[in-house]
Amino acid sequence: MSTSWSDIQKNLEKSLKSGIFQVWVKPLTGEIRDQTLILTAPNDFVASWVRERLQETIKRVSTDILGYVPEISVTAAKNEQASRRTMIPTIRQERNSLPLEYPRPSSARCTWRFSFDDFVVGDCNQLAYAACSSLCQEQIHSFNLFLCSGPGLGKTHLLQAIGHHLSSMQNQSYKQIAYISSEQFANQMIQAIKHKAIDEFKKRFRENVDLLLLEDIHFFQGKEKMQEELLSLIKTLEGNGSRVVFTSSFLPKELDKVDSQLTSYFCSGLLAPIHKPDYNLRLRLVRRKAAQFDLALPDSVSELVATTITSDVRQLESCIQNITLKSRLLHQEISLDLARDVLKNYARETQATNMNTIIEHICRSFELPISKLRSKSRKKQVVTARNAAFYLARKHTSLSLKDIGQHFNRRHSTVLKGITSMEREITRDSVVGRQMLRMAEMFEQ
Repeated sequence: MSTSWSDIQKNLEKSLKSGIFQVWVKPLTGEIRDQTLILTAPNDFVASWVRERLQETIKRVSTDILGYVPEISVTAAKNEQASRRTMIPTIRQERNSLPLEYPRPSSARCTWRFSFDDFVVGDCNQLAYAACSSLCQEQIHSFNLFLCSGPGLGKTHLLQAIGHHLSSMQNQSYKQIAYISSEQFANQMIQAIKHKAIDEFKKRFRENVDLLLLEDIHFFQGKEKMQEELLSLIKTLEGNGSRVVFTSSFLPKELDKVDSQLTSYFCSGLLAPIHKPDYNLRLRLVRRKAAQFDLALPDSVSELVATTITSDVRQLESCIQNITLKSRLLHQEISLDLARDVLKNYARETQATNMNTIIEHICRSFELPISKLRSKSRKKQVVTARNAAFYLARKHTSLSLKDIGQHFNRRHSTVLKGITSMEREITRDSVVGRQMLRMAEMFEQ
């Protein structure tokens, strides 16, 4: 990034609203070439938004810095599509070598990130923990288990803990464990169809899996062909005496665009929701994480973090890690001031959040009137803004999907689809996902 663009950005930060600058201008890179300011956005969506909404403002501020009126060119990064492709599991082209990407207990390439030992149990997650650990001990006899929670509350942790435990114990009842996200399953199925290898794809799951750990089944919402294949697979596994553990951000009853037979299977086993942690559990989580970093965390700091971050275990853990790193890198003792400085980058949730607050934040960030957000517009900018509002509402309010939809004249299924889309972008760590996280952080602050 050239010095001139850096100076222009500094002046833009002063003249624009904080939300607009952080979401739309900060991600831009720029250079001056032949009296043209060439700006590169991380994707087409940002590039289009900047051209339509900010080009004249950028030109005016640039003129003040450069002393002449520059031409403005705004384009998207060329590697956007390439970076997206790297997020999709690799599928070989040969018909006879289509890989099924799941870890096996005896496989050296199987790496489980979480275990039961580092899971902190409280009232909010006790049922889910007991169900998962009992399944490993073969003390639970239902065919399947359904874990449900909002983001960052531990469902992936428990799913991986099952795989970790059974793999390390080399449990004879579960010789082959398949751990896969619903999106990966769908992508592999599409590639198998494309390369005429669908029979091998089916065979690998049906004949080689004793336990299927399937994440984010809400991804199948509205995808009829995928649902048919999943239903057929589940029936086969049940007939083979195999088991399935599902995770989802939504309860089965909220998945209205899922086949009724499939929903019946989701509900036929044990349904174990995970709720937001209470203060005591959050405090134990903070202290457990501090101990992992060999960190002597003052009680006042532990209590501040546990009080400030209330709804996302992942953020609690990340916050402690950042407090640790800042203390050690700057050779500073951990204090309330240091902790407060780190906490500026995390959610501040001490005040109740309502839908109107969320809508106002989204409208400011996207520079949209509320009427546009509630309109029938399918423009990419409006759809993204609407989905962002759905995501924040799901995370920060207790409203049902139907209630959220009513604020935007949208159906329950549209809200679910929008939230799923945002979760997928965040999980992929895509440009849109990172923008969503920045927007969420600004809202939470």
